[in-house]
Amino acid sequence: MEEHLPLLGAHMSIAGGVQLAFDRLKEVRGDALQIFTTNHRQWKAASLTSRAIDLFKTKKDEAGGISVASHAIYLINLATSDSEIAGKSIIAFAEELRRCDALGIGYVIMHPGAHVGEGFEQGLERFVTNLDLAIEEAATETVSVLIEITAGQGSSLGSNFEQISFMLQTSKYGGTMGVCYDTCHAFAAGYDIRTKEAYNSTIEQFDTIIGLDRLKFFHLNDSKKGLLSRVDRHEHIGKGAIGLEGFRLLLNDPRFRYHPMVLETPKGKDLAEDKENLKVLHSLISY
Repeated sequence: MEEHLPLLGAHMSIAGGVQLAFDRLKEVRGDALQIFTTNHRQWKAASLTSRAIDLFKTKKDEAGGISVASHAIYLINLATSDSEIAGKSIIAFAEELRRCDALGIGYVIMHPGAHVGEGFEQGLERFVTNLDLAIEEAATETVSVLIEITAGQGSSLGSNFEQISFMLQTSKYGGTMGVCYDTCHAFAAGYDIRTKEAYNSTIEQFDTIIGLDRLKFFHLNDSKKGLLSRVDRHEHIGKGAIGLEGFRLLLNDPRFRYHPMVLETPKGKDLAEDKENLKVLHSLISY
């Protein structure tokens, strides 16, 4: 692979075994991978066997040690004032960090959650407090938490750079953390990348408020809804409101030449949609 290219891949299913995600990624010729390490619709994760861990690590080695991220389950809400949900969330996130440590996965991507009517200031403070508790509970040192920018639906936190900066600056473990930039979410939250001027403005804002050194991972998704819609609906590349030019600008930005970028677009079991979306993305890169 040419060294100037971003690392393109996709979120893959772990059906049949966590290691099989690598086979699916190989089928679409991807160079970056995201998975759930467990069923994302359940609080309690099934234990990883030593065999499953060994198989995963072997497949990872065979894939050339590509960049792999886990996405934390959607049930987790570390910003809630509901003590029961907060407690479950702390336990679940700590377990996710331990699972990634066991599998040799370097990144856990998470949504910061929602304040559920209590207000953004209180939600942000609760998120940081509970996140720090989960990290302390996990007692791992090999996994970096990446906070994902959100579309801003309802009372969700993390839809602007200032909130994410607060999380990184306030957490006791903020120095080890980073950011996952989701193109659909950021666009829905009001960050435009459709023209060179808009793209440069958005990236400059990110750099000023958060710092580009914190940007570790991308989700490449077009958006079914428009700019500042605050609606999280992923669309195939070039088929949504962002359009091809925004992705062209991102893919050819030399500052992100080594960054993993994964699709989270709709697809079937045959992975045809992933293949097509990756083909489109590769066609936008200036060789």
